[in-house]
Amino acid sequence: MFLSLNRIRFKETCSRHGEDCMSVRVGFVGVGAMGLAMASHVLKAGFAVAAYDLDADCLAKASAADIMAAKDLADLATMADVFIVVVATDDQSRAVTRELAPLAKKGSVIAIAATNNPGTMRELSDYCDGYGVRFIDAPVVYGLEGAREGTLLSLCGGREADVEMARPVLMSYSRDVLHVGDVGSGQLAKACNNLLHWIHCVGNYEALLLAKRYGVDAQRMREILLKSPGYNNTLERWDGTRFTWHEKDMDVVLDLAQAGGLVLPLSGQTDQLIKLLTPTDVRDLLYGPEAHYLGRRVVAINGEAATT
Repeated sequence: MFLSLNRIRFKETCSRHGEDCMSVRVGFVGVGAMGLAMASHVLKAGFAVAAYDLDADCLAKASAADIMAAKDLADLATMADVFIVVVATDDQSRAVTRELAPLAKKGSVIAIAATNNPGTMRELSDYCDGYGVRFIDAPVVYGLEGAREGTLLSLCGGREADVEMARPVLMSYSRDVLHVGDVGSGQLAKACNNLLHWIHCVGNYEALLLAKRYGVDAQRMREILLKSPGYNNTLERWDGTRFTWHEKDMDVVLDLAQAGGLVLPLSGQTDQLIKLLTPTDVRDLLYGPEAHYLGRRVVAINGEAATT
C-alpha cells in the first residue's frame, strides 16, 4: 500500500515542481546498506544518480546497480545538484560537508540524512552559506526496512525553499517529507522519535517479562498488546530491533537536555537500561522458556527466578 501511495505522492510532488523536476542530478555520499537502498529508489524514480564512498566494495555495489561512481568528492561535486549524505557520525558529516561545499555549484543543496546533533547542523549550515550552497538536515526514520521498501519518513530542518528544492528527491525513498522548522529541527524530531523508541523498548521488555513470570506466553501477550491502548510501533517491529545505535541516540538526547537545562530522569534511566538489552534477549523473552534481566534469570512463577 505504501509503495503505491508513495508513487502518487511522488508524482504530485514533481507536478508541483514543474517540468525541470527530473533534470535535477543527485549525488549520494555513503552507499552502505541504507545509502544504497535510498539511492536505488532515487534512480528508479528517474533521476540521474552518482555516488561516492570511501569503501570500494560499497561503491562497486552501487556501480553494479547502475549508479555512477565518482572518483572522489571533487568528482561528485561536478555530477550533482542535490547531495544526500548518509554517514554515521557528526565528524563524518562535518568532513564531507566542509570538503563538498567549496566544490559544489552555488545554489545546490546538501542534505544530511544521517542522525546527528542539531548543533552540528547549524554549524554546517553557516559554513555552507559562505559558499552559496543550500543546506538542510533530513534524517530518516523506519530504518533499513524502510530504506529497502522506499517507505522512510524524512524529517527536515532548513529554509522552506531549500527543503522544497530537495523534496522531489527525498520523496523518491520516503512515505512523506515533513518540514519541521529551522536547520537542526529535523535532527531534533529524530532525537524525540528515537527517545520514545528506546523508552518503548525498555517498557515492552518489562511488560512482557511480567507476563512471562506469571505464566502467560510473552508472544501471546505481545499480540494482545498490539490490539490494546498499549500498542506501539516498536512492539510491532520488535523482532527487527538491532540495538545498534542506542548509545549514539541517547547521547544526543542527553546532550540536548543538558544544554537546555532540562532534567529528564526517565531518559537517564532508559540510557542505562537499554545498554543491557540485546536482540538475543528479545528473542529469548518472546520465544524461549526463560528470559534474563538485570542479572536475573526469569522463568514462569511455578519455577524460581534465580540470580546468575
